[in-house]
Amino acid sequence: MKRVFEIDVLICPECGGPRKLIAFLTDGLVVRKILSHLGLPTEPPALAPVRTPPQPELVW
Repeated sequence: MKRVFEIDVLICPECGGPRKLIAFLTDGLVVRKILSHLGLPTEPPALAPVRTPPQPELVW
């Protein structure tokens, strides 16, 4: 994210101090339980249907 969006996720946006990684969750069941407890959605949003790119209008 730092390279693309120039956002350093390891720097606190409030005080500018460094953040520490304290956990790395990889078990989907644990993640769902935490999200559910926090009242957040546990399923990803539905994908939007595919659309064609806009076509330029040709003037003859």
